[in-house]
Amino acid sequence: MIIGTFDPATSFFFIAGPCVVEGRDMMMEVAQRLAEIRDQLGTNIILKASYRKANRTSGASFTGLGDEEALGLIAEAGRTFNLPTLTDIHIPDEATLAAQFVDVLQIPAFLCRQTELIEAAAATGKVVHIKKGQFAAPEDMVHAVEKGKRAGNNQLMLCERGTSFGYHNLVVDMRSLLIMQEAGVPIVYDATHSLQLPSADKTSGGQPEYTLPLARAAVAVGVNGVFFETHPNPAVALSDATTQLPLHQAESFVRDCLRVHEFVQSLG
Repeated sequence: MIIGTFDPATSFFFIAGPCVVEGRDMMMEVAQRLAEIRDQLGTNIILKASYRKANRTSGASFTGLGDEEALGLIAEAGRTFNLPTLTDIHIPDEATLAAQFVDVLQIPAFLCRQTELIEAAAATGKVVHIKKGQFAAPEDMVHAVEKGKRAGNNQLMLCERGTSFGYHNLVVDMRSLLIMQEAGVPIVYDATHSLQLPSADKTSGGQPEYTLPLARAAVAVGVNGVFFETHPNPAVALSDATTQLPLHQAESFVRDCLRVHEFVQSLG
């Protein structure tokens, strides 16, 4: 599979961007900085953002600007800064619409068992990024991959984003990264969502102090890519305010991950 100018199966990469599209200025600011990091460090970055947040703890939380407006802003930011783009979908009917705007369709973790959703995403011919559910065993994710392949699409990736550990907590089992490799597709580690404290009150909490250490560990295990959300000012973000990486820290985060990856590669 080729996304932009690279193949996720053979090239190390990052998926990065804000949790949700909040407006044009923010999307352009994040995309510009990510493109600068890509060029400075010679790495591969996919710009991500949700055009709509269908999964919120509280019904009063922000969900989006409007589907086509938000999708258009993701596409514009990607075109302007030559970044491939990703967004998530929630029901089968959304696949065709989102595929008109982005390069990669993401299946949210809570929906990784939804057969018709995976099939609809796969049928678009786009790359499909499937997040492992917080409730799912890593060995079971091969079935999600098989659903996509049966729909005629071999361009699939799997993502680890933590496993439920009692109420309001997640734990990362690094074994899952190796177990999911048996599905024969690129494996991504979600460095920010894996540290959520889900639905702790009206919004989810998080433990961002562990973002870099666990990302380093995942890269050392041997993932193909690292996913992280980043925002110019996470404290005022309209979603995932407690876990998004401050944009000014994105370069050092990417640089550290690349150093670990290069070291592991040097070991042969």
